[in-house]
Amino acid sequence: MIWGIFKRDMCHATRNVIAVIVSMGLVVVPALYAWFNIAASWDPYGNTKALKVAVANNDKGYKSDLIPVRVNVGETIISTLHANDQLDWQFVKSDKAIDGVKSGEYYAAIVIPKGFSADMMTLFSPDIKHAQLKYYLNEKINPIAPHITDQGATTVVNTIDKTFAKTIAQVGLDLASSILHYSQSPQMAKYMRNLNGNLTTMADTLSGASQQVTSYSQLLGSANDIVDSTGKLLASATKAGKQAQNALKQGKSGATSLTSAGANVTSSVNTALDQVSGAFDQVAAKVNKAFDAIGKDSDTAASQLATLSEQISSGESLYDTYITSLNHMRESVEQLPDSDSAKQALLEAIDREITLLEAAKGDSQKLAQQLKDASTQVTQDTAAAERSRKEILNRITSAKQSISNVRDDYATNVKPKIDALASTVSTLISQTDSMITQLSGTADGLDDVTGDVGTNVTSIRSTLGAIAKKLDSSAATVKELITKLETGGNAGDGNSDGGNGGNDASSSDSGESDELRALATANASTLSTLISAPVALHRVSVYPIANYGSAMAPFYTILSIWVGAIILCAMLKVTISDREKAHVLGLGDTLPRIAGPSGPGNASRWGLRLDHEYFGRYAIFALLALLQGTLVCLGDMYFLGVQANHALQFLAVGWLAALVFSNIVYTLTVSFGDIGKAVAVVLLVMQVAGSGGTFPIETLPKFFQMLYPFLPFPHAIDAMHAAMAGSYGNEYLLDMVYLALFLIPSLLLGLVLRKPVIRLNNWVSRNLESTKVM
Repeated sequence: MIWGIFKRDMCHATRNVIAVIVSMGLVVVPALYAWFNIAASWDPYGNTKALKVAVANNDKGYKSDLIPVRVNVGETIISTLHANDQLDWQFVKSDKAIDGVKSGEYYAAIVIPKGFSADMMTLFSPDIKHAQLKYYLNEKINPIAPHITDQGATTVVNTIDKTFAKTIAQVGLDLASSILHYSQSPQMAKYMRNLNGNLTTMADTLSGASQQVTSYSQLLGSANDIVDSTGKLLASATKAGKQAQNALKQGKSGATSLTSAGANVTSSVNTALDQVSGAFDQVAAKVNKAFDAIGKDSDTAASQLATLSEQISSGESLYDTYITSLNHMRESVEQLPDSDSAKQALLEAIDREITLLEAAKGDSQKLAQQLKDASTQVTQDTAAAERSRKEILNRITSAKQSISNVRDDYATNVKPKIDALASTVSTLISQTDSMITQLSGTADGLDDVTGDVGTNVTSIRSTLGAIAKKLDSSAATVKELITKLETGGNAGDGNSDGGNGGNDASSSDSGESDELRALATANASTLSTLISAPVALHRVSVYPIANYGSAMAPFYTILSIWVGAIILCAMLKVTISDREKAHVLGLGDTLPRIAGPSGPGNASRWGLRLDHEYFGRYAIFALLALLQGTLVCLGDMYFLGVQANHALQFLAVGWLAALVFSNIVYTLTVSFGDIGKAVAVVLLVMQVAGSGGTFPIETLPKFFQMLYPFLPFPHAIDAMHAAMAGSYGNEYLLDMVYLALFLIPSLLLGLVLRKPVIRLNNWVSRNLESTKVM
């Protein structure tokens, strides 16, 4: 039954020339639709040079006071754009550019303001201004043109950035090169020697200054210690002054006592010395009496002499007492200040008095010894005793004279000086008392001053220490600079001599000079270009597509196949007439009356079931759809040159898409009539927006992202992309399976769900035909 229907449909489609032409048209029209769109979008961004974009330069330029180089970025931009063919650049005045954008003559306009270069050069000043271009855009002319002209404006901005960086770098490199050449001149060598000398002097001066500051800090430290000690000393002086005042009060009474004591001593000394002198007269008489008794009673004489010897020996303590008193007086006099004129004379007088007393004591001792010796001789030798008598008497006379000398010297030399000393001490005590009173007041006033001075000195020392460190650091920096300058100079001399003029140390440092020289002598333009754009983008294409037309081919190809399916349903009948059914069944030209009204399934009693009618009529639709898909795909590959790394897979996608799309549209039409055709057009519109063929699915609204898996377009387009550029894993096979699965709901609707709506569809068709318009 199916074959019979298909065979009669093919006979009718090729019965005359018009039918053949129409059949051919049904196959070709979808291909033309795809090819025109693919060819039109083959390289749209490569033809942007026809888009007119106006450029107006009002830049006045900039010239630095430091570096005499004039910079005009606007002129540089214009020169660069003259060589740029991405867009149709129109170089006009700013008024015309703005008016041209408003009128639609230009798609966009770029106006370079007057202070553009000056604003850019504020990069090197504290007050940085952002240089701005004025960009005018007419967005109503074309939806895509603004994006293309935006790309052109971005190109201009990138060109400005690179040009500016290149200009600055080139100026810097040229300046470095000039400085390097000048540094190798004899004049510069002389300047360098003078500079090194001046820097050496400066370093020495800084080091000396640091040492002076350090010494001054140490001196202040010592001064601080002195101030602290002074404070303590003043405190002690205050306390000692009070003690001294008490002592002076005692000294005043002591001075008075000294005067009276001097008088008493004088009286006592005179009395004692007179007594000693009288005693010696008595001793002389007793000696003569003893010696006169030698012949009569020698023993008595001896006893008397011995007794005299003991008496004289016991009188020696008087000399010792007097000598001790004079020594104590001498110690007191030594405590007087050296500036006292009476001190030294008194000391000499006391020393002389002590000497005379010691001489008198010696005479007494010798006299006692002679008396003792005489006491033993009187009993043995009378002649010797007589000689001893004379010697003893002479010794007594000598002793009396010594005592007389002591008394006279004391009265003449010692006593007047003691009196003068007492007077001097009294005056000194009065003066000292006044001075201590003043010192005590001064010490109280200076006590607070020393505390403040100590605090200030500590702060000053801290500051001086920091200054000394900075001076040392500056001196070290200057010395390091001298070393670098000398190293650079030696390296330069070695190069100019052409030999090994430098030592190993300088040769290692000359590497930096060689690198600087190589940098300065290199091509400034090349280096400045590198500096202006140090990073280059290396594109690595994964599954590369040859061109924009090939990238858009899957979308337009799949779209044209769906359009072809709609055209087939619009031009061909989806229902079979009763006459055709009768011919297929062999019943003549008409069905028997018992078949009932004309419609689907009315010949089922003779064996022509509803599914026979469905597949029998769909067969010609499927054949023409396959021809459409084949022609479109072959034309893409061999007429337009669309990239297809896997041609057979590319064709297979076209064939499967033709079958699936034609079946869906055929089912909708055969089930719902003209309403089905309208649904097919609605599905077409929905898939154009939500298929991901133009924009990525992720950029579409949420509704389309959710709808995406339930539309056949995306799977067909993805499968065709995989056939064109390569498949990742089973990507191609999965997309083909997903696409084929859409046949299941379509066949379910055409074979099962169609039966309940047949009467409804017939009723709708009769009502539409009754309008005589539809």
